[in-house]
Amino acid sequence: MAPHTVIDVMIIMERSDGSILLAERSGTGFADGMLNLPSGKVEQGESVIDAAVREAHEETGVRIDPGALRLVHVMQYRNAQGRCRIGWFFATAQWGGTPANTEPHKCAGLSWHRADQLPEHTVPYNALGIAHYLKGEPFSVHGW
Repeated sequence: MAPHTVIDVMIIMERSDGSILLAERSGTGFADGMLNLPSGKVEQGESVIDAAVREAHEETGVRIDPGALRLVHVMQYRNAQGRCRIGWFFATAQWGGTPANTEPHKCAGLSWHRADQLPEHTVPYNALGIAHYLKGEPFSVHGW
C-alpha cells in the first residue's frame, strides 16, 4: 500500500528589508521550540490557495488577497520516519493587518528573520523550501 501523502501550504510573508515571518512551535508535540513558516495542511475540498489564505489568517490574524500569493516552490518531501508530504510554498509582501500570534496554544511567538540567514532551529522542511525559493528553483524532491 502506498503511503498517505499530506498536502501542506507554507506562506513566506516578506518585508522590504528581506526578512520573513517565522513562528516558534510550542505545545504541539512536533518540532516544539523550532521555527516554521505560517503553514498547515490543505483540508478536504480546499484549494491550496484557499488553504494558504486560511492558514495565514488563523495563525497570524492577517488577511491575504488570493491574488497577492505567488507560488514560489513545490516540494515532494519524505522525512526520516518515511512520512510523505507535498509542500506548496507561496510568497507575498502584501497583507492586511499586523501579524500577531493568534494561536498561543500552538505558538510561543512570531519573529522576523532574514530569509538568507535563517536560524539553525528552523524546521528543515521549511528551511529547504525557503532556500530553493531564494535560488529561483521551482521544484525539489527530498528524502528519496
